[in-house]
Amino acid sequence: MPLIVMDVDEQWGQLIVTNGFGAVENPPRRFRRQPIGSDPDFRIHISDRLLEIHDGPFLELGLKGIVGQMIQLPQRREDRPNPDRLAFRFEQFKKCA
Repeated sequence: MPLIVMDVDEQWGQLIVTNGFGAVENPPRRFRRQPIGSDPDFRIHISDRLLEIHDGPFLELGLKGIVGQMIQLPQRREDRPNPDRLAFRFEQFKKCA
């Protein structure tokens, strides 16, 4: 489970369930540059630089197709991503996007 806030951050980087997303364990390096983000309201965002690329159906229909959608949340509230951590990470996303 990838972390929302990397574990090197002393304040927000704890290895706890609410600091993670159920997703690919080791995303490619290009995806560590934050081309995809989620705001504290669990809405999906794609960086402008990724939106400007036109490269086949996966990008066009897959990634670009999820812009503005809500992430699928676990049933149990205690397993959901922490909105404060998402807000922290979303600020980083906006700077990179």
